[in-house]
Parts: sequence; structure tokens; C-alpha cells
Amino acid sequence: MGYKSIAIDGPSGAGKSTLARRLAEAMGYLYVDTGAIYRTLGLAALRHGVDAEDSSGVIALLGQVAIDLRHGEDGLQHMYLDGEDVSSAIREPSVSRYASGVSAIPEVRAFLMDMQRDLARRQNVIMDGRDIGTVVLPDADVKIFLTATAEDRARRRYAELTERGTDTDFDTVLRDIIARDEKDTQRAAAPLRQAEDAIAVDTTGNTLEESFRQLLGVVRAGVGL
Repeated sequence: MGYKSIAIDGPSGAGKSTLARRLAEAMGYLYVDTGAIYRTLGLAALRHGVDAEDSSGVIALLGQVAIDLRHGEDGLQHMYLDGEDVSSAIREPSVSRYASGVSAIPEVRAFLMDMQRDLARRQNVIMDGRDIGTVVLPDADVKIFLTATAEDRARRRYAELTERGTDTDFDTVLRDIIARDEKDTQRAAAPLRQAEDAIAVDTTGNTLEESFRQLLGVVRAGVGL
């Protein structure tokens, strides 16, 4: 029997990473946060002074930096850049624009896609991102498009950043969310869109627990549990 794969796509701030991680733990699957991979390359661009819109500069970085994905003893995914654990650094707001910019470059997506697909070939995975069900894992056993209103997503992201001690304000976070949505849906390379066979799940107004229970039911039904 082959391995099962679950694809969760959706816009920034929809709770994909948090919910996918909980689902993976509940089901005993490997969780793969693909957005973290692009954020790591975005951080590399930021640190090397390469603008996210400079395609040739970003492509050149692919051969200069080492990006590694490891799962620690805590069961969580950790991202490494040139041997440094940057799992926290990639969540800073300054990295978001770079992550969105580098992810729009076709050569970058092709380079990182092999890493993602190889993980799905070797184990049961829950993978989240922007184009998992449409491009990375088009034959996934279950595809979910997770979303919520921009305001709802901004409230969640603002609370997360505030708890982490990041100095920001709600209006700035909301503007960033809206700008990210526009860039992700209009980019030429693998734009954010719902796969035709994906199940849409809108979590607007939900608590985290309500969203988790809703998703768990959808996933279990999809894989026949």
C-alpha cells in the first residue's frame, strides 16, 4: 500500500501551518511546512542584500546557500540556512516580502519542488503551502483549500506577532496580508488558487479547536478512517 499525502493550500494567515501540524500529530503523519522553505530562501536573499524581485540574483543564490529541512526530537520541522537553525528568524515580518518575491520565480519553485515531492514519496505527509494540491502534489489523496477573511487572518497574525514580542500594529499586518494575497494570486508561477477537486474550508470566526475538529473530520473521511 502506498503512502498517503494530504495537501492544504490557502492564503497567508489562514492557519495552515498551525492546523496542519496538529493534524499530522493526531494522525501520525510527517508535517511539511513548504512556506518555511521559501521563507528560508527569502531570509538568505535578505541577508545577502539580494532584492526579492531580482530573479537572476535569487537564482544565483540557489548555488551559494545550503537550505536544509530537519525534524527535531520535538517532532517539529526546523529550517537550517548554512547550518544555522533559522526557524524563528524566518517568521519575522521583514522576511515575508522576500518569501513572496522569491516564491514567484519559476526556477526557484522547480528547484525546491524536488525536495517536497521526495518527502511525499517516502512517508505519509501533510503538506501545506500555496500550490500543493495544484502543482506539487496534484495526486494528493486529500486536498483542502483553507481560508478566512483578510480581517480575520490579520487578527490571528497580529496576536501571534504580539505574543512573540514583535513590534507591529494591526493596520500594518492587515495591509501586509492584503498585499500578500494580491501577489500570491496574480503571480505567473503557480499562483494561489483552489484545486478543482479540493474541499474548501472557511474558518472565519472559528476558534483554533473548532477549525482543527472540522479539518480532522474532512481528512479522516478523505483517507477512509
